Amino acid sequence: MVKMEIELNKEVRAVLVENLKRYYWNDRNEELNNLGAELLLDFIVNDIGPYIYNKAVEDSYDYMNERTEDLLGLQKRLR
Repeated sequence: MVKMEIELNKEVRAVLVENLKRYYWNDRNEELNNLGAELLLDFIVNDIGPYIYNKAVEDSYDYMNERTEDLLGLQKRLR
């Protein structure tokens, strides 16, 4: 499998780091520092992200195939 690079802009990355820190504090009762949150985010994006991305591509493909098949229903009947 080719490792894909998912790049997050600085603003999105900052929001996600804060979300991870908040999650750890609220749900796990643990404090997660910025470095820990950034490393966890890198793991999620690089190791888990491709699976989520691929599932989204598959779902989009299935959706588009269904819509394409619907187009055939629009054909006019020939006499």
